Amino acid sequence: MPYDLAIPSLKDRVSAEEWQTRVDLAAAYRLVALYGMSDMIANHISARVPGEEGAFLINPYGMFYEEITASSLVKIDLEGNILFKPDFEYGVNRAGFVIHSAIHAARHDVACVIHTHTAAGMAVSCMKGGLLPMTQTAMRFADVAYHKYEGVAVELDERARLVADLGQSNSMVLYNHGLLAMGPSIPEAFNNIHRMELACLSQVMAMGSGAELLMPERPVIDKTWNNYRPQTRRPFGLLEWPGLLRKLDRIDPSYRD
Repeated sequence: MPYDLAIPSLKDRVSAEEWQTRVDLAAAYRLVALYGMSDMIANHISARVPGEEGAFLINPYGMFYEEITASSLVKIDLEGNILFKPDFEYGVNRAGFVIHSAIHAARHDVACVIHTHTAAGMAVSCMKGGLLPMTQTAMRFADVAYHKYEGVAVELDERARLVADLGQSNSMVLYNHGLLAMGPSIPEAFNNIHRMELACLSQVMAMGSGAELLMPERPVIDKTWNNYRPQTRRPFGLLEWPGLLRKLDRIDPSYRD
């Protein structure tokens, strides 16, 4: 039985701050799909609700990323209680709740969390060496964190180990699983996952070529990573975000609904 995706707008039923977060988060879903990083209905992107402690927005489990709109996002709390969802049968993915609630509870500096299962990200997640600083883009993630695979992330006790492994990093390789990226805003989190994906893809392509690989010297890696740190430059993603929204508006502006 098909679901009716004609979801009434919430624009006049939530605060202006929450509505803007909903629009930006819906845009992030559309952009992840547009750039080939989605996995049908799997994976999840979440964002804190401004002014509501412990509340965050996440995708309804069953909608494709290219279908997500500002009004279709589900609001839940850190215990998994649904605070608001549209009048449809979609719920929230259990693993999405476990992973995202863990990070939102522990990292108050993080506003948005993105999890992907891309082919390149999954390939790197199976490599003992992890994400290698072999390209300039990859050197940005020299402080990437790692978390051992424990099975599908549906057990609440995994949350403590996940956040312990994450520390203060904004990027993580989930071994034998995929990638996690986050940031203090939705644009910054999207930029992190986009560049992390490019780093993984270039690594897989280079290693798969069979050619002898050229690795930069450690002092150069450290210097490059330091240049990428937020204390030394403008935040990643903010400059590009208006252009990305214009791109989406040209393709399909319904994410704003």
